[in-house]
Amino acid sequence: MKKWFLLNVAVLILFLAACGNKEKNEDTAAEPDTDTYTVEHAMGSTEIKGTPERVVILTNEGTEALLALGVTPVGAVQSWTGDPWYDHIATKMEGVEVVGMEDPVNVEAIAKLQPDLIIGNKMRQEAIYEQLTAIAPTVFSETLRGDWQENFELYAKALNKEEKGQQVLAEYNDHIEELKGTFGDKLSQKVSMVRFMAGDTRIYHKDTFSGVILEQLGFARPAEQDKDDFAETNATKERIPAMDGDVIFYFTYDTGDGEAVKAEKEWINDPLFQNLEAAKAGSVYKVDDAIWNTAGGVLAAHQMLDDIEKYMVD
Repeated sequence: MKKWFLLNVAVLILFLAACGNKEKNEDTAAEPDTDTYTVEHAMGSTEIKGTPERVVILTNEGTEALLALGVTPVGAVQSWTGDPWYDHIATKMEGVEVVGMEDPVNVEAIAKLQPDLIIGNKMRQEAIYEQLTAIAPTVFSETLRGDWQENFELYAKALNKEEKGQQVLAEYNDHIEELKGTFGDKLSQKVSMVRFMAGDTRIYHKDTFSGVILEQLGFARPAEQDKDDFAETNATKERIPAMDGDVIFYFTYDTGDGEAVKAEKEWINDPLFQNLEAAKAGSVYKVDDAIWNTAGGVLAAHQMLDDIEKYMVD
């Protein structure tokens, strides 16, 4: 009798457990996986599970986007200048591992970090996209240079921080609108931009990081710079007149060997340059290349706006 009783109890327990598991499975099947989302990007679409916590970023402007969104990457490409980060982000990048440059990227270093999301750029890293996807879900922006805000929105979506992203962009646009009111009639002044590099002097047009910001503010550009492309590269001294404007901002990309600074001084001190209207009026200003060009992100954008206010407001 006792054995019969124990056997029935065991059968009853197994029956109840099976019913519980069935109900649990049915409930689970009925509930969609709300932690999974899909991001459309330059290389297709990528499914991401949960909010990424270990993120590797492969562009300088992307690094600034992450920091602005409150995300410290576990790995990032080295800044174009700095040791290894630009001065304006160095304190925020403590403990972040360097994973090469934008090109070439160190794929092995990325794999060692075991990221749950990689963010890169088609222009820079298309050739290694498949290698990166074998490591972690990977999202690529299309291009660089001009309107960084489009890339920023993509990064915010990939990080599952779209609401925070909208807040960051709203703060930037408020900064733009505030300065428009401050500048007033000064917006009619023609603003010129020139970049000096070792072996290459460039006259910047509108499809550049700084060019887009000037256009958002509403500043006029000199006729030969009022173009929707990138820049005139490898300019010769005969092109110095194309550098003129009511105001000239110039920036120098020096890698540490002093060659770019040497070229800058040669051009700035040339009699043709000294005869420009902006030079004679004392309206030629040297600004930081990282802020006005190479960093290319939202943090640099705010600092560039501060620079313009500093030099353009009496």
